[in-house]
Amino acid sequence: MRNLMLIFPMFFFLSFISCGDSAQKENKNEVEEEISSENESAVGNETKTILFFGNSLTAGMGLDPEEAFPALIQQKIDSLGLDYEVVNAGLSGETTSGGRNRIDWVLNQNVDVFVLELGANDGLRGVPLEETRRNLQAIMDKVWEENPDTEIILTGMQIPPNLGQEYGAEFRNIFPELAEENDVKLIPFLLEDVAGNPELNQQDGIHPTAEGQKILAQNVWEVLETVITE
Repeated sequence: MRNLMLIFPMFFFLSFISCGDSAQKENKNEVEEEISSENESAVGNETKTILFFGNSLTAGMGLDPEEAFPALIQQKIDSLGLDYEVVNAGLSGETTSGGRNRIDWVLNQNVDVFVLELGANDGLRGVPLEETRRNLQAIMDKVWEENPDTEIILTGMQIPPNLGQEYGAEFRNIFPELAEENDVKLIPFLLEDVAGNPELNQQDGIHPTAEGQKILAQNVWEVLETVITE
């Protein structure tokens, strides 16, 4: 896959951050209710669970939940007759620090495949790179502490160069480096072929439209398929 650098005006960065913050508390209860419902439905059967743990990109901010890429992945899985159930644990405005704080609760259920999609909000806020790296590693460590057999997929992310070329490059490298160090699958760039395209993004210029989410689903599926069909 080719890499496409995110190039957005600073106005959109601030919009992304402020929108995420205002929606975070409201979305948290919805996420908790959905995961609780998934837990109940999984009891007594052998259906495996794929949990998407991320921010507004995973949550499908501004769209119907059924238009977000995790729901599209569920449709793909169902069409193939695979025995997996998708849980969308995306929370708008989530940072790696916030994800680290809530991971214990999310892991109250058994998770077979854990897709980690966090870091974008760290980059937009200029969080120290080592802190982002440390939080992502801690989340993966906690997942394996609960279940060493869980397959983890890490989603790569890129940010605009407003904080400097060096910061942007080092941020981008966090994800492939962690994937290699932990021997986990990597989605090179979740927003591949979507970032920077106004036709595939909502008015804020950052959150994908329903059509954009379809491309995100395909980017995810190219890697996820190799894990769940092995």
